[in-house]
Amino acid sequence: MQWLQDPNQSSVDNLNHVRCIGSRHFRNKTKKCLNAKIDELVTKSKIKISRTCVWASVILSRVTSLELI
Repeated sequence: MQWLQDPNQSSVDNLNHVRCIGSRHFRNKTKKCLNAKIDELVTKSKIKISRTCVWASVILSRVTSLELI
C-alpha cells in the first residue's frame, strides 16, 4: 500500500526545502565576500609590513654609516 502525504505537509516540506536552499545560497555568498575582504586585508598588511621593513633598513643603514664616521 502506498502512503500518501497530507497535502498541507507536502507544501510545508517544500517551503522548508526552499528556505534551506536560500539560506545556503546566501551563507555561501557571504563566505565568498568575507574571504575576498580577508585576502585584501592580508595583502594590504603585507605591503605595509614590507614598506616598514624597507624604511627600517634605510634608517639602520643611515645609523650604521653615521657610527662609522
